[in-house]
Amino acid sequence: MLKKLLIANRGEIAVRVIRTAKALGYRTVAVYSEADANAMHTEIADEAVCIGPAQVAASYLNADVILEAARKTGADCIHPGYGFLSENADFSNACKEAGIVFVGPPASAIELMGSKRRSKIAMQKAGVPVVPGYEGDNASDDELIAAAAGIGYPLMIKASAGGGGRGMRLVEKESDLAENIKRARSESKQAFGDDELILERAVIEPRHVEIQIFADRHGNAVYLGERDCSIQRRHQKVVEEAPSPFVTPELRAAMGDAAVKAALACNYEGAGTVEFLVDKDRNFYFLEMNTRLQVEHPVTELITGQDLVSWQMTVAEGLPLPLAQNEIELNGHAIEVRLYAEDPSNGFTPQTGPLHIFKPAEGEGLRFDTGVRSGDEVTPHYDPMLAKVIAWGENRDEARRRLIRALEDTTVFGVTTNRYFLSRIIADSKFGAGEATTAFLQQEFSEDPSLQPAKLNIRQLALAAGVLAHGTVGEQAWSNAPATITPMKLDTGESTVELLVHNKDNVLSCRLGDQHHEIVLASIEKDTLCIIDNGIRQRCQYHRDGDSLYLQAFGESWSVTDLTHQPAAGANGAGSGRIQASMDGAIIDVLAEPGQTVRQGDTLVILEAMKMEHPVKADCDGVVSEILTKKGDQVKRKQLLVEITTN
Repeated sequence: MLKKLLIANRGEIAVRVIRTAKALGYRTVAVYSEADANAMHTEIADEAVCIGPAQVAASYLNADVILEAARKTGADCIHPGYGFLSENADFSNACKEAGIVFVGPPASAIELMGSKRRSKIAMQKAGVPVVPGYEGDNASDDELIAAAAGIGYPLMIKASAGGGGRGMRLVEKESDLAENIKRARSESKQAFGDDELILERAVIEPRHVEIQIFADRHGNAVYLGERDCSIQRRHQKVVEEAPSPFVTPELRAAMGDAAVKAALACNYEGAGTVEFLVDKDRNFYFLEMNTRLQVEHPVTELITGQDLVSWQMTVAEGLPLPLAQNEIELNGHAIEVRLYAEDPSNGFTPQTGPLHIFKPAEGEGLRFDTGVRSGDEVTPHYDPMLAKVIAWGENRDEARRRLIRALEDTTVFGVTTNRYFLSRIIADSKFGAGEATTAFLQQEFSEDPSLQPAKLNIRQLALAAGVLAHGTVGEQAWSNAPATITPMKLDTGESTVELLVHNKDNVLSCRLGDQHHEIVLASIEKDTLCIIDNGIRQRCQYHRDGDSLYLQAFGESWSVTDLTHQPAAGANGAGSGRIQASMDGAIIDVLAEPGQTVRQGDTLVILEAMKMEHPVKADCDGVVSEILTKKGDQVKRKQLLVEITTN
């Protein structure tokens, strides 16, 4: 009997595993980096062990210190979650050698399925349909070019050891092949330490459909329906749902049988996902097998009524699967989206900083898997996912309605998120019709307003003015003194605007140039402004942090900085010449020097955060008066980096 489970992960998946483990009676151990000392997963576990600094290579990817934490605490089993060491065959073997149960498949299965080339060959032998292509052992560039002629165009170059779109290239014509092979090889070597490539015929605008499988050490294997993960950005999943609106019962059975064959072919144990591409004629082809629990597993849990982490622990204990294939039933529909701290209107740039307020919506059929709460800090060290938002319904439309409402009613203040972007996808008519393929975001959705920089409208500015005109938070009414016209200067992030605000008898009139909007200020509490606009009573959530004001209403979020009472020289908005870090991160290059003449838009500093490079640019013309950072520095969001004396 296993007694104590160490979770070798962080964030929402660690929290999710800990909760099921506790419910099953296991004692739990969290591991955490120095950056996660106060994280939710650290606090809810029975015990927690610090395993090193923030950098993943020195903490969550350091197998030796994780195994030492297990020995120190007496943990007899380790759950790897997803990411980090979850698909590391060496870690699985190390657990076995240490006498600790690895809650996952044997190392041999991880190793086989970690190679796109070897796994594809194994699937062909097992009778699983695969995309036609070329899988030569460590094929040279010349061998790949020769093989491409027989495959035809368009074709895909793929890193054999790859995932997440890295080392992957779509090639439309022969003249582009050699250069793309070179680029894919370089990217694969950098990302995975392995530059082996394979070629596949490109399946144009397919569905991405995956089958959840489970196997035990007694030779039993089952599938628990499918998940449609076709909504993707750069080969990264954005929306997942179960069941797929495209899959028929006959196709589900055929794909399920193929997935079970795949599991049995590699002597699999535990939870796994077999991913397929499905063309418009419902032909399906093996893509890869993920030898772990998937990020999107909650949608399967909601339509089957099963706890997949509980199933994992059952298999790890050496027991048979809880259900046979004919006992697994699908009920209703579930859709999941990944709520990220990122800015879709600015190339999906990751966001860092304080999470002032995080308040998930409540309602029937909703589930939030998260590892954060109000007051936490979003750091540049890890993936910026805040939560998985999942909605279940009796049918797909009910699930969609609930999910849209959940996104609109979830309050996040402090960092920009993709909340509006996600709600727009779920509300889109093509998605609603179940017709979205992997090309959806790049084609039909590419001009959506959620992907464009938002210019605040007069109504949003009036709501901000309504909160700011109120004065001290906690008062229940505005002043009814004789009304005056008050100027108000706000930084919207895109520009600085100067409003004229008139407030009499709680009727607030806001004017910007020739634009005008009037609202009735009905009431205000510490986090909610209630207004009457055009005869309709509505609520707006808000949060004040010094001069910064965050607002949310009508399914959208926005923020302003109140510059009204700041002297001109202290207003650090656009054109101030005070260049600040856009997020927490590391300075990897400084491109300017004191005395240098620069123009607005020139790159001054390169900031690295969340494995991406972010240029920090001059906001005005002038001369660099001072450089306040250097290469290698770790900086905080809004930290002053460069000062420019304006012309």
